[in-house]
Amino acid sequence: MTPSSVALLAGGVLAGLLVGVAVTLLVAAVRRRAEHREEERIRRETQHNRVSTIAQVMHFALESSPLGVAVVDIREDLVFTNRSVRDLGVVDGRQLVPEVYRLAQRVFDDGEPRDGVLHPGASAVGPVFSVSVTVRRLTAVDDRFVVVYAVDNSENVRMEAARRDFVANVSHELKTPVGAISLLVETMLEARDDPEAVEYFGNKLHGETRRISTMISELIGLSKLQGAEALPDARPVSVDRVIDKAVERSRIAAEVENIDLVTDAPGGAWLTGDEELLVTAVTNLIANAINYSPDDTPVSISRAVRGQSVVIRVTDRGIGIAPADQKRVFERFFRADKARSRATGGTGLGLAVVKHTVINHGGNVSLWSQPGTGSTFSLEFPVLDTEAVPDEDVPDQERFTAAELLPDRD
Repeated sequence: MTPSSVALLAGGVLAGLLVGVAVTLLVAAVRRRAEHREEERIRRETQHNRVSTIAQVMHFALESSPLGVAVVDIREDLVFTNRSVRDLGVVDGRQLVPEVYRLAQRVFDDGEPRDGVLHPGASAVGPVFSVSVTVRRLTAVDDRFVVVYAVDNSENVRMEAARRDFVANVSHELKTPVGAISLLVETMLEARDDPEAVEYFGNKLHGETRRISTMISELIGLSKLQGAEALPDARPVSVDRVIDKAVERSRIAAEVENIDLVTDAPGGAWLTGDEELLVTAVTNLIANAINYSPDDTPVSISRAVRGQSVVIRVTDRGIGIAPADQKRVFERFFRADKARSRATGGTGLGLAVVKHTVINHGGNVSLWSQPGTGSTFSLEFPVLDTEAVPDEDVPDQERFTAAELLPDRD
């Protein structure tokens, strides 16, 4: 290669490098200008969106209000709507839905406020099925505009329906034993000269009065559980002690039905809660298992720690629960087998008490059942670290080390 060609090649390389540097600098400059313009745009938009007037304050307050608000003029044009009124299904596009506009027309006609109920269906956002609507003039001196106020009333309607069902169920459930008591008293008066008949009907009368007493006690307990926001006196509770007490309370009923109550070995687990409520819940599960089990079959009560939870299970080999009924067994007064439950003196409230007791303890209740095979009810609670249990809460026979108290958490 000649010296002239080498010089020419070197000059080309140098020129290429200079062009590359120039292009890089140009691209960087363009990028900086674009970033600067974006920053300036954001600054202007932020400045523009700042709340600086009373009108803006009112606009943002109404837009974010949980109360739905819409203003419509006499030509049916919407002047203003906020997000809530649209979510509640009061507005369809740029118009009020027909049911609400009919109320608005009456207000336009005579100026008198109107109230109504809207069932929006699919036009609402979320599980809204009842909306309370109030329509009135925007001002008393201007009849060209009316304002619509809307609020989601679904929960109140749901609670009112539950209250009516509850009252109807209580009335029905109390009517049966009260009617039986009245009949038994009449029969006893007629047979007062027959000691054997008096004793027989007296025992029947005692059973019916005990059933009413149990139902009233469970209703009172259930109302307290449903109304309590938190356990008033939560303390460390031994799971073993809860099971022992529940089994002891159920022993006589099990012996009468020739049912064996089988428990596993103590596990040493603890949880935080109300011991008496927990004992009642487990007792109710055991009583339910006894009532629906054939004679000479076992009912098993077990406990286990799984991760950060302690699980109590009550298993029977009884008639089982149909799949269609399994979601309803925790409802008040629901009975999967009404005839059998009444024969055993059940009130239909025991599993509802169980459910709300578990909820108040921050736990979960679940059911596995197969007709003809049996059922297993599982109560799951947050386990308590045994190192947090004060010594005074631990009986002498349960004073072990933390490693001994808690089994392996596989």
